Amino acid sequence: MPGTGTSSLPIDLFTPDFHQRPHAALAELRQTAPALAVVTPNGLRTWLVTRYEDARTLLADPRLSKDMRVGKNLIPRNFADPVKQAEFLKEAGEHSQFAHELSVHMLDSDPPDHTRLRKLVGKAFTARRVESLRPRITELTDELLDAMARHEKTDLMKALAFPVPFTVICWLLGVPPDDRAEFRRWSNLLVSGAGTEEVRDASASMIAYLRALIEAKRAEPDDDMLTDLVHASDNGDQLAQAELISMAFLLLVAGHETTVNLIGNGTLALLSHPHVREQLAADESLWPAAVEEFLRYDGPVTNATWRFTTEPVQVGSVVIPEGEFVTISLGAAGRDPQRYEEPDRLDITRSNTAGLAFGHGIHHCLGAPLARLEGQIVIGRLFERFPGLRLAVEPGELRWRSSLMMRGLEELPVHMS
Repeated sequence: MPGTGTSSLPIDLFTPDFHQRPHAALAELRQTAPALAVVTPNGLRTWLVTRYEDARTLLADPRLSKDMRVGKNLIPRNFADPVKQAEFLKEAGEHSQFAHELSVHMLDSDPPDHTRLRKLVGKAFTARRVESLRPRITELTDELLDAMARHEKTDLMKALAFPVPFTVICWLLGVPPDDRAEFRRWSNLLVSGAGTEEVRDASASMIAYLRALIEAKRAEPDDDMLTDLVHASDNGDQLAQAELISMAFLLLVAGHETTVNLIGNGTLALLSHPHVREQLAADESLWPAAVEEFLRYDGPVTNATWRFTTEPVQVGSVVIPEGEFVTISLGAAGRDPQRYEEPDRLDITRSNTAGLAFGHGIHHCLGAPLARLEGQIVIGRLFERFPGLRLAVEPGELRWRSSLMMRGLEELPVHMS
């Protein structure tokens, strides 16, 4: 492993077993070193940062770039295994024709490009638009809860946690109801890690569909956020076609994947902590703080998106060399005892629940208010409607997705009463 001040960890750090029980392992890593060189399942070397203050500092450090036009050139030199390197590069080459149109967005850019893109997108993603969705989200949630009430047992991920955020994103993008089933199929493939050919076909279909949808909004403006993005202007500057497609794709993935997991993880936290459910039942004003605690305790994003160093960066006693990838563990930062008292305890009355679940600095998630709103409405209405909700399996039977970025359940079987 490259670097100064630390030894490498086993290549199998991010195993399925790790994803099932990450918090104990991350607690040990926090004590080992402020940054450790690790290897991802596809063989790419990266530096894992686990302490809250280090994570917060690096999320806003301009020496860590997110410009993947440059970062992709660093990938070949950061592989530990030549065989896995060849496999990765082959797969990346097969996706290259679609990579540009799906990655020209603010999450993969630095200033001044990021500043320009965020300013334009911010004109469409307003607090007024988010708040205007409250009645529709509440109505949709109640309809889904009605459907759940017809069954004694259901998978909450499929019945509630997924359909609410996905439908809301379809509203924002103006995807017609008749197109949503196919739109959902492409979306699932693109985030599932399915085979190369399936993902390639889904990418091509998604790009073609978004291109046509954008042209439709340009010709006939509608009351949705995609229309606002198409027509957003700042002193004559507008988003280009590739930027619009990429931004719509980012909204689709970031806008529903994270909230799906917030709802699932938050529900599981309450199912595992009856006394907290009693607190919320007694005082509904605690719901905003409860959602913040869910985000800290078992947030929907376990690691921040890729960054790489543009010069050597010192993290405590460790120097990360230039040209290295850095993975900031939001899950580990949320359980750091240097930041939170009794971090493994779910406590919705904490005075410092605000954390890093939505990032920090210029890349702080623009959709955080919408995710919080959906979390409060959906989880709140769920337990109001089904106060006797309980797990339909033993906790140890639940399976977590094997993902480097997302922290989410595969299924959440529950009994209604």
